[in-house]
Amino acid sequence: MKYRTLGKTGRKVSVLGYGCMRLPTRDQGEQFTYPNGPINREEAIRLIRMAIDAGVNYVDTAYNYHDDESERVLGEALKEGYREKVTLETKAPIWKEEYNKPEHFEEHLDEQLEKLQVDCIDVYLLHSLNKNNWKKAQELNLIERAEKAKEEGKINHFGFSFHDSPEVLKEIIDSDWFEVMLVQYNILDQVNEEMIKYAGEKGMGVLIMGPNGGGRLAGKAPENMKKWLTEGRENFVDLAMKFVWKNPHVSVALSGMGSELMVTDNLALASGEKYDNLTEDEKERIEALGTKIKELTEQICTQCRYCQPCPNEVNIPLIFGLMIHSQIYGNETAAKWAYSNIGNSRWFPGKNATACVECGECEPKCPQKIPIIEQLKDAHELLTANE
Repeated sequence: MKYRTLGKTGRKVSVLGYGCMRLPTRDQGEQFTYPNGPINREEAIRLIRMAIDAGVNYVDTAYNYHDDESERVLGEALKEGYREKVTLETKAPIWKEEYNKPEHFEEHLDEQLEKLQVDCIDVYLLHSLNKNNWKKAQELNLIERAEKAKEEGKINHFGFSFHDSPEVLKEIIDSDWFEVMLVQYNILDQVNEEMIKYAGEKGMGVLIMGPNGGGRLAGKAPENMKKWLTEGRENFVDLAMKFVWKNPHVSVALSGMGSELMVTDNLALASGEKYDNLTEDEKERIEALGTKIKELTEQICTQCRYCQPCPNEVNIPLIFGLMIHSQIYGNETAAKWAYSNIGNSRWFPGKNATACVECGECEPKCPQKIPIIEQLKDAHELLTANE
């Protein structure tokens, strides 16, 4: 396993981090659906410990992941001596409307410590900062609350995760409140590259979410893209991870690993001697791949599920996932079949796009700024064509 320093925190962290937003579930269905149902606790614990035993020492979760259960499962996984082996990170749900008083910082932090069954969280992030939430954080003077939590030994380092423009990101970095930041960066989305460099040069630890484009680069490559595969591979995970790791300002790339195959594949990549070295051929393939995928879809749903629950039960992540698999991976027949079965199978819960009443509740919650209402219409048209 390769390691880097997490900025001015001084912590030595594995370049591969275990993201606990996509843990294995008991009702996990087809590969192109987002896992539904309760976490398969035994398997999740086994996989997390398997990764730690192989050298992964950074684990990431959040208050709301897996319907508020991710922290509890991770807490179980970190028993029996595993807590001492990792840098533990979770997030304060500042994005919640009801998170609107200064004391809510302590209330949620104490609840999270209880769920994780620990006395201290190593890295505590304000979750999903954007222009509005950043304003809220300042109004609530959360840096003062964080400093107090440090003095009390409840957290070691303070940071933020981010979903907005580079201009807003620079403003947050320049506040000098934070030691660590978590941003999206991958072959398909390089908008934060300049700010990653800026933050790194200021001594911040930089964590990356979505290195595989929310899983879009992890699926089996379609026929029209196989020419860009590395020999012996069926997906683009190797190129995606190397692209992120080649950036010297990146400390950790977080990967949501829901199966043993994902864990072993990522471990092999993060342990290779040339893990962060891109050849000229690989650079050319990455550029061609990114161009092709952007031609097929302008905005990509990363399956973060922040848009859920929909008051009308529209399963937005599932619908967009099916849309992507039809457009990019050519799984038109399977995608249409799955769409037609939404609401009729435990694998495909909720309702399809026809249940959308355009209330607009989902769109402000989307970190990718996807025009959800219009794209649901496009998805329905695509997934019901020729019926």
